[in-house]
Amino acid sequence: MPTHSSTPHPAHPTSHLQAVLWDMDGTLIDTEPYWMAAEANLVTSFGGSWSPEQAHALVGAALPDAATVLQQAGVRLTSREIIDALSGEVIRGLRTELIWRPGALELLAALSAAGIPQALVTMSERGIVSDFLAQLPGSYFDVTVAGDEVPSGKPTPVPYLRGLELLGEKFETRLDPARCVGFEDSLPGITAASRAGLHAVLVPNATDPGQGPWRRLDSLADLTPGHLENWLEPINA
Repeated sequence: MPTHSSTPHPAHPTSHLQAVLWDMDGTLIDTEPYWMAAEANLVTSFGGSWSPEQAHALVGAALPDAATVLQQAGVRLTSREIIDALSGEVIRGLRTELIWRPGALELLAALSAAGIPQALVTMSERGIVSDFLAQLPGSYFDVTVAGDEVPSGKPTPVPYLRGLELLGEKFETRLDPARCVGFEDSLPGITAASRAGLHAVLVPNATDPGQGPWRRLDSLADLTPGHLENWLEPINA
């Protein structure tokens, strides 16, 4: 499987595509069932009930925001305790089975082979990110941003702006957000990517945010770096 070199390699100067920024949960890997099960287990352990509608409302949310909702549902724990409990269950799920979204791993590898810088921008905390990275068959991400490393989460643009900043520092260049693609699956995520000025691409999974100021795809399957280049060409012609 192709991997990135340890030497910085900005995208080819004639490329319209400067970088690709990825959400993790629900976009690259299908962790939403693990999060939803963890939420339900936590709420029911305090004698409450947790509906599918409540679970879907938290898809893509920043973990402190999710913790507040769970406290309102009767979970008598601190925000930190709730986040740790949820994250622990998700890590156990990932170690049992890492479920890739169709086409995600293939596109990661193809972009890496093409020398396109990539960032992981997720609301999961560093513990989950590290566990995920350790299971990858290659080294695809030049930088990563975890939810506990930014002052505010999605749907604010802050996580993606931080990803762009870190990529710019690594490659000693200033990236144009409009020449960077951001892949997302949830309303908070796609809103954050769009607000950051990225060419935001929605691939719905557990929830469907519908139409908005973003590109919409049914799947990542069969996508190539050339497709992403073509998306940006009219913008920069």
